[in-house]
Amino acid sequence: MEKKYWKSTEELNNQVVPDYNENLIPEGKNLLDLIDEEIAQKPSSRRNFLKFCGFSFATAAIASSCENPVKKAIPYLNKPEDVTPGMASHYATSYFDGSEYNSILVKVRDGRPIKIEGNTLSDVTKGGTTARVQASVLSLYDGLSRHKSPMKKGADTNWASADAEISASLRTISAAGGTIVLLTSNIISPATKKLIEEFKAAFPGVRQVVYDPVSASGILMANRDCYGQAVIPDYLFDKAEVIASFSADFLGTWLSPVEYTARYAQSRNLTNGEKKLSYHIQFETGLTITGSKADKRVPVKPSEEAGLLLQLYNEIAAKAGQATAPAGATHEAITALAGRLWESKGKSLVVSGSNDPNQQIMVNAINQLLENNGATIGFETPLLTRQAIDNEMEELVGQMNAGSIGELILWNVNPVYDYYKPEAFISGIGKVKLTVSFNPVMDETQEYVDYILPSHHFLESWDDAEPKRGFFSLSQPTIRPLFSTRQPQESLMKWMGKEGDYYSYLKNFWMTDILKAGETEWKTTLQGGVFQKETPAATAVTLNTAIVAPAAQALSASKKSDSIEISLYQNLSMGNGMHTNNPWLMELPDPVSKICWDNFASLSQETAKALGVTAGNVLNINGLEVPVFLQPGQAGGTISIALGYGHTRFGKVADGVGVNVYPLATYENGTLRLYNAAAKVEMTDREYQLATTQMHGSMEGRPIVRETVLGSYLESPDAGNELHAEFEKKHVTLYKETEYKGHHWAMAIDLNACTGCSACVIACQAENNIPVVGKEEVMKTRIMHWIRIDRYYAGDEKNPEVVFQPLMCQHCDNAPCENVCPVSATNHSSEGLNQMAYNRCIGTKYCINNCPYKVRRFNWFRYATNQKFDYNMNDDLSRMVLNPDVTVRERGVVEKCSLCVQRIQEKKLLAKTENRPLQDGEILPACAQGCPSKAIVFGDLNDPQSRVSQLFKDPRNYHLLEELHTLPKVGYLTLVRNSDENKA
Repeated sequence: MEKKYWKSTEELNNQVVPDYNENLIPEGKNLLDLIDEEIAQKPSSRRNFLKFCGFSFATAAIASSCENPVKKAIPYLNKPEDVTPGMASHYATSYFDGSEYNSILVKVRDGRPIKIEGNTLSDVTKGGTTARVQASVLSLYDGLSRHKSPMKKGADTNWASADAEISASLRTISAAGGTIVLLTSNIISPATKKLIEEFKAAFPGVRQVVYDPVSASGILMANRDCYGQAVIPDYLFDKAEVIASFSADFLGTWLSPVEYTARYAQSRNLTNGEKKLSYHIQFETGLTITGSKADKRVPVKPSEEAGLLLQLYNEIAAKAGQATAPAGATHEAITALAGRLWESKGKSLVVSGSNDPNQQIMVNAINQLLENNGATIGFETPLLTRQAIDNEMEELVGQMNAGSIGELILWNVNPVYDYYKPEAFISGIGKVKLTVSFNPVMDETQEYVDYILPSHHFLESWDDAEPKRGFFSLSQPTIRPLFSTRQPQESLMKWMGKEGDYYSYLKNFWMTDILKAGETEWKTTLQGGVFQKETPAATAVTLNTAIVAPAAQALSASKKSDSIEISLYQNLSMGNGMHTNNPWLMELPDPVSKICWDNFASLSQETAKALGVTAGNVLNINGLEVPVFLQPGQAGGTISIALGYGHTRFGKVADGVGVNVYPLATYENGTLRLYNAAAKVEMTDREYQLATTQMHGSMEGRPIVRETVLGSYLESPDAGNELHAEFEKKHVTLYKETEYKGHHWAMAIDLNACTGCSACVIACQAENNIPVVGKEEVMKTRIMHWIRIDRYYAGDEKNPEVVFQPLMCQHCDNAPCENVCPVSATNHSSEGLNQMAYNRCIGTKYCINNCPYKVRRFNWFRYATNQKFDYNMNDDLSRMVLNPDVTVRERGVVEKCSLCVQRIQEKKLLAKTENRPLQDGEILPACAQGCPSKAIVFGDLNDPQSRVSQLFKDPRNYHLLEELHTLPKVGYLTLVRNSDENKA
């Protein structure tokens, strides 16, 4: 039976989809009405016709040829020695926002950081990035939200005065035996950790409390009790043949997604000669990108997970001949999973995203029975990016309210916004004698502190990182500080009376403690950005089996809830809320819901009917009003809502957007739980419109997505892709095919590898100066992204299969857009690129209408220097992020993917300068370079040995809408699932 693919519940049920007609000529009017009502009413004549045409063409010519006048020109006579105008430099550094780590390269043009890439030398992130990492360069130039100088009680002050007063206070409180608390986010800098220990020694009474609003406290506590190590082990997804995940979105936001995505992609790769796929089953409440990629997905309520883990443990323990735990649930999927896991002992992996230590203990016990420790789970190089223990924060808030904290120093934390009991924290901070915040941007907590001592942006800072034991990286500034800011480490040094600056401290620490070498080794490491100590030999870990029975008993006592359960999660763009003021991320459509500029309550159809609501209605959940979105795949009886929205004092973009749902979190048995089974859910009479891009392009029943299952693929490598051969036979033409004598550029995208993470979307936006248009324009289908992630559903609405498909200009060799442009603004290059001449374009939009892939964008406004679109192009500071190699487009101009032609030209020139041929893989468009799973491959079809040539010959390769004979030069590799269901 042929699958039916659909984009929304409205499309599935053949309901009327709103017609986005804001971009059309109003009914009853014609084109001349839009030019001039008065002229349109005049009688038509040859003279008037020529006059109108002459006016139109003259206006188009003037608009396309005129540029803004140069206001100031400064000759580059006394340039810095290490800067060549027009040539980019790349600096290795590190990104860490308190939870997510990435080793990166920063592209700098004329002293301005403008683009972030992954560092391929890193054995942790392997050159991959995420959307948040890509977008972080924009926050450097946030002149509205970043603090310009230190402040005291809301008024500007200077560093000397602040240092003198705080140092005196520290000495006084310390001498009196008072308590001074450093409340920090997760810190992975070895040099900073050493400095904090020195700070503690200088001021007795200082203690550090690590706070993480979305912590991994449950895993840390479970591993402390199970193995004597409060660490997160190394999960080797690439070595697992069977993967079982319980609410762990390891491809999206869980722990180390870039690292896990790269490993997972290896286990699903059919282009390397392997003919096998790992089997992945996902138990989860809301539909995530990890669940979307699973071979089997089981929607469950949060309260059901404990019973499922108990059942899984019992089934495996019975197979191992060991005693079972108290009975849990009974689920067919668990019984089948237990059999698969047992057959793959030592080659399987079970993970859980729960923050309940007892559930994590059961996961550890299951992996122990399956002999996974030492095989797919390693403790030699554990992940160090998560350190917070939730009950320490709980104790601190109690002590603050008791008046027993003398000074509180906040470092990269914002608990007034993201602590689940903000009133308790606000009450407590008012009883602390002195409070200091190091945060570089304004936030909700700073409203209650005495001093704001803003830190540098990470791109202005020296630092280091140890994200995993034995894996080190350095951070170096890529630009001088834009404002009068200072690193927190230097503040600690000043207050201690320590001589020198933090750069000197860091360098000395590395040469003596890490490298144990001299200046040459320091410079070499700084250049590469990473350093790895020799990996210790594998050591066996022994599970403390005595704690398994009590954990199982506690879980069996927990009861499944009959009420509607609220599940809170981090989405790919906002995360925990630190990045909400970034307009690139705010306008990034969620890959599953395709919604941007808001969070929302995800409900299944059946839950919505039970509550009497539909899409667009607003629910009142414990006093918080949240709009409803009907999400296929959502577990019945549950509501999922993204964290990170609803700021009140965070910046122009963030404030007032969405709802802050952190107060819906609960605290139980020493850990924070991102679910609530006791929330009061009521319908309101309000309605709210969400900006969704899911229906901006319609599939209309055409075979755009092609997929098969592993069994069929092993029988026939072209399974699911039989249409490709049929169309190839039919495409006989009388015309001579164009011969590309030099290069013929093409791109191949592996649907097996693409996770929908959207790193490519933001990478493209940063590289190509793509504007942010705002929620109102998005709702009019005017979003400007050159690459989009199309998400398709198939099958049962309650639990559909999901396919992600990146879509950009297909660079057709027989492009239908080219022959309809009246001024040849869109044309074909000698190297097979469909290219745009912006200064020719007069905005007829004929090319847009004639493009069957709907990938061309029209500039309805001049977004740069337009106060209506005040996001990232409207002042001198924010425009520093623009790439000078790419034209900023004007109003009335069509634009689309260029396959990063500026990068192609740059590498061609470099090869010519070095008198050598281009190497395969040397040219990487922004989307391909940022992809953590390496799903996108670019290269030259004229090189038969190139990777893209080989992929185009793969039996899985096909092109979109092949029946139109457009001859696209973007190919897609058929999706293959490891499932026997719906065998092709």
